[in-house]
Amino acid sequence: MARIFRWLLRVVTAGLLLAFLAGCIVYYLASRSLPDYNARLTVAGLSGPVEIVRDNANVPHIFGSTDEDVYFGLGFAHAQDRLWQITMARRAAQGRLSELFGVRTAKTDELLRRFGLYEAASASVSSLDAETRAALEAYSAGINAWIATVNEGALGRGAPEFFLFSRQIAPWRPADTVAMGKIMALQLSGQLSEEVLRARVSLQLPEARLADILPDVPGPGTAALPDYASLVPIDGPQGPWRRYALDRMSPVKPRQFAGASNAWAAAPKRSAAGAALLANDPHLELTAPTVWYLARIELESGGVIGATIPGIPFVLSGRSDALAWGITSSYLDDQDVFMEELNPANPQEYRTPSGWKAFSTKSSIIQIKDSEPITITLRRSENGPVLPGSHYNLSSVTPAGHVAALGWTALSPRDTSMQAALGLQRAKSIEEAIDAMELYIAPSQNLTIAEPGRVAMKMVGAMPSRNPRHNSQGRMPALGWKAENRWAGRIPYARNPEFVDPVGGILGNTNNKTVDRAFPDHVSYTWGDTQRIQRWTRLMQTREVHTRESFIDAQLDTVSVTARTLLPLIAKDLWFTGEAAPEGTQERQRQRALELLANWNGEMSEHLPEPLIFAAWLKHLQNRLIRDELGPLSAEFAHPEPLFLERVFRDVDGAAVWCDVTQSTAQESCTDIARIALDEALLWIGERYGTQLESLRWGDAHEAHHDHAVLGEVPVLKWIVNIHQSTSGGDFTLLRGRTKGTDPDPYANVHGAGFRGVYDFSDPDSSVFITSTGQSGHPLSRHYDDLGALWRRGEYIPMSLDPELARAANVGVTVLTPAD
Repeated sequence: MARIFRWLLRVVTAGLLLAFLAGCIVYYLASRSLPDYNARLTVAGLSGPVEIVRDNANVPHIFGSTDEDVYFGLGFAHAQDRLWQITMARRAAQGRLSELFGVRTAKTDELLRRFGLYEAASASVSSLDAETRAALEAYSAGINAWIATVNEGALGRGAPEFFLFSRQIAPWRPADTVAMGKIMALQLSGQLSEEVLRARVSLQLPEARLADILPDVPGPGTAALPDYASLVPIDGPQGPWRRYALDRMSPVKPRQFAGASNAWAAAPKRSAAGAALLANDPHLELTAPTVWYLARIELESGGVIGATIPGIPFVLSGRSDALAWGITSSYLDDQDVFMEELNPANPQEYRTPSGWKAFSTKSSIIQIKDSEPITITLRRSENGPVLPGSHYNLSSVTPAGHVAALGWTALSPRDTSMQAALGLQRAKSIEEAIDAMELYIAPSQNLTIAEPGRVAMKMVGAMPSRNPRHNSQGRMPALGWKAENRWAGRIPYARNPEFVDPVGGILGNTNNKTVDRAFPDHVSYTWGDTQRIQRWTRLMQTREVHTRESFIDAQLDTVSVTARTLLPLIAKDLWFTGEAAPEGTQERQRQRALELLANWNGEMSEHLPEPLIFAAWLKHLQNRLIRDELGPLSAEFAHPEPLFLERVFRDVDGAAVWCDVTQSTAQESCTDIARIALDEALLWIGERYGTQLESLRWGDAHEAHHDHAVLGEVPVLKWIVNIHQSTSGGDFTLLRGRTKGTDPDPYANVHGAGFRGVYDFSDPDSSVFITSTGQSGHPLSRHYDDLGALWRRGEYIPMSLDPELARAANVGVTVLTPAD
């Protein structure tokens, strides 16, 4: 027995030693790709020395003798910290993810090939002026210089992920940068999904009820549209409806996560210090590392500092000495679905206003790791690329003998958006900035601009020119052969909404409806927000003048107007009513929940129980209201729609009919449904978080999930690469933390402000910014998540163009010298 014990001890000890040794080897190999920020390197492609000074937050400040050398340095810095991120984004644009990840990304690759984003990006390079092409060439050379440095110095393949997947990295090209802009457009697009959903719901509901569940933003209404079946030759759904889902690495996002943001500005007369203020926090999917990367570049026209996206050499939200700018999603309707009628005698032809015409076709081979390659045929009509019915649930609304084609401004082969971005960061006045952005195509944004004495906002991006007689006004798919449904180019840029020198001195956008104009100048029928704008308006108007601190307070505000509006409606017949109930009963639990909510001010604080009770109640309530009418379609409404619930409980246009369960004999009232939904919510909470309501914390459910797109679900590794943080806010607060909406963690914060910036022209170097994780994409770097704790606490780091401040307490200075 003693001998067996000794041998077991030896085996266990040997196993532990081998595990420790293996861990040391893995750590050594992974740490080889940690860049040395204190280095002097000789590289090809420079005309003079470049200095990259990294301040104590690892923000690179890049100095060179020419603008091209500075862009080279930015490309070098981006590649040092985010090489895996930019190469994966490029693979996504090219439809080549499956070469690394196998069949799991085959559907994503197929869709991206059909869009043709990378081909459009490659064609667009020739449309850029010589100065922009030179900037992109220099930036590409900087990325390639770091790749060469990694290969020559055996620096761990450039990122730990390359030890798990192919280390082959093709040289970066200007077309790759243009493709990054198109990937952003894809991530922010939601109109295609919206069209399909509206068409599908219109086949199932009467027109009045369609206006309830997919409500227009309050204000002068839209003229009534015919139902979908009267627009196209369809007799009910043509294919099964299934919840549309792609791999996490896909840049295609569900309509609920199609982009959101906040931006506001105050002119000097509304600023306590007498100079303009601007705040911006763009909202995207939360990832590890975050999409955003802070940088300062010193150009011949002056310094520019702010948020960049690795792969793109321009500051997308930031400031120079002369201007500050921020971006928010405009929700422009820049996508249309066209139903192309096939020739019964030759399905390779489709109907046009002038007769039958052959599709433009070509074959494309998708290489798939550990599987046979797939060959697909890409078809294109005059209206755009043809998409199979298996994508976006198009099969459910495509009539027999038809296929769906997509019209989208981002597919332009003459995309000059990068030239516009270059012009923006060199602009010296609001007028120069607006003029420069005329060349911007997609994704459409509301650009908020401030110079020391003025503020303005301009919607930038190409607005499709639609015929006033368009059958569906772009709200649902339409027949592609009808001339009145086809686009006629781009609406003149001057007709894009514009607000310069507002009389009230305050401008802002929370993705809310900005203009009320008749179709086709309407911009959109679908807007991203109807709630946050109300809270923002109150915060702006309750102060005569604003400061940097008041703008920061607004960015971090967690009060839910939705809660303050809906609770008095849905709970009016429930709270402070009923008889006393014994402890441990469902009635007693409901009374305790209602008591908490009755005394709550609507603050979505991570430390309070009320936000969780409220959020769960709304989710179960909406599901109760819609699931009998919509059936499987109800899964598409995973997030509560405040306007729908308000219409129901105010009985707007008979909307209270949703409260009656049509398939039951009894006549349910809205009070009945509200009570049942609250009981369901409390049971769900009890199973997940316990029955002691006063001890609940919203932050336990509303964790920010900064997950690694590739390794985030891998056992053991996920504990290293994922960053989870308890957070305040919610779906409808200015501190927006969009919830996941689906099980197993429906209230996880998965979409929010990965970047925040506040720019103060009374003291520009007191401007501040922050990102949600850190500058590095390397999990072993201390800069992988060092900014995340500050972001969670609502803190910021200084944004200064003073080179001496950058050098003080820096974490390293990299000097690049020309090889020849």
